Amino acid sequence: MKEEIAVIFDMDGVICHTNPYHSMAFREFFSKRDLSPTDEEFAMHMFGKSNSYILSHFLQRVIEGEELLQMENEKESLFRQIYEPYIDPIEGIVAFIHDLHSNGSKLGVATSAPQANLDLILTKVPIRSHLGSIMASENVKKHKPDPEVYLTSAKNLGVEPDQCVVFEDSFSGVSAAINAGMRVVGVLSSHTKEELPPCNLYIENYREMTYQKIKALF
Repeated sequence: MKEEIAVIFDMDGVICHTNPYHSMAFREFFSKRDLSPTDEEFAMHMFGKSNSYILSHFLQRVIEGEELLQMENEKESLFRQIYEPYIDPIEGIVAFIHDLHSNGSKLGVATSAPQANLDLILTKVPIRSHLGSIMASENVKKHKPDPEVYLTSAKNLGVEPDQCVVFEDSFSGVSAAINAGMRVVGVLSSHTKEELPPCNLYIENYREMTYQKIKALF
């Protein structure tokens, strides 16, 4: 086994339970346009997807360029406004990240969400000082399930993909990590095991997670 281990976390549904609040923001956004997607449609076409995909899918036309930026800003501003009073990390993650850091693991965050959302969460979840790589939607050309965000994260951390473990909660996110050649821990916050591609390990929260459990994956 190579000595250095890197652990990379997605954000939505992995660091915090944000998905219900994204749903609220999208519902408000779409209701202004006389649309009312179902919970099933959200589960299939929202969680883990980029805004360009979500907006194009539900508005049934390609949303790109300046229009995409405007719509994305509107929806993400709604999300931050709704979510700010409720920011709360998933149980055990802060202690787990401290444990990883104290054992010399390299740490990163790789999200499909905008930088402003990540910044908001990192103001309330005290992990920023441990992160050697921070990637948001603005930092990539291709979104998950493309492996770009994870391959770039590995490069930022100075490790090879096979030295990385990724924590993900969505089908496209797990697929991105697998496509990058990394080990994956499935966080069952918005999907069941059956709804995700096969992972190396599955967790509900981080209460039982330790550096030693990560080391054992190699």
